[in-house]
Amino acid sequence: MNSSVLSVPSTNPVPVIPPYATMLGFTRYVTRTGPAKATFVGGLRRARERRSGFNPHGQLVKALKADIAFRTGGSYLSGVVDLVKERWKPLYESVSAGAKTYLTSLGDPEQVGLAQTRDALATVGPLAVKINPHFGLRYEDGRREAVRLHFDEDPPTPEAVTATLHLMARHMDQILPNAEPVLVDLRRGTTHRMDPSAKPNDIEAWLSGEAAAFTTMWGAPA
Repeated sequence: MNSSVLSVPSTNPVPVIPPYATMLGFTRYVTRTGPAKATFVGGLRRARERRSGFNPHGQLVKALKADIAFRTGGSYLSGVVDLVKERWKPLYESVSAGAKTYLTSLGDPEQVGLAQTRDALATVGPLAVKINPHFGLRYEDGRREAVRLHFDEDPPTPEAVTATLHLMARHMDQILPNAEPVLVDLRRGTTHRMDPSAKPNDIEAWLSGEAAAFTTMWGAPA
């Protein structure tokens, strides 16, 4: 007797990448409006699916931290421009001057040093957000700061400043206990701190709403 084999279509589901954002990605998202939000989230999702991503600023961050740690007054920042590939030199030249301004703003090099920070995984509404400062500072008078750097050509928007500082403050017990969150606009060498008049509950409600919309857009068909 002949036997026949039925062809059964595969029922293996397509892997679903859960919604996720770094603090940088999420704060860039909240500054966008209209259709640009969905376009941006779609780009983040595709990058996540491909596991792609490259940080062109890594060498500069290392140089800045070295100048702080070894109290070398910007010599590492001056030298790093010659160490990077030719394509990155304009970027490093444009950022290093502001980085030196920021370094000078820290005051007496003998009174400040690096402090170890830790990343935190936050839940903002339904969204997982990785909170990742670049480094911590410890001052001789006991103050601490958790520092996030902003590298973009344009200054950070008020929304980006508010979101970044709030998210870091929200998880400071994990990041660097008893530290103040700061966002440094590195191209201009300026430091942003929390607005004492800000209302954390209002910021939290705003970010939760943004995170809910982000999650919906993430799951929308490409």
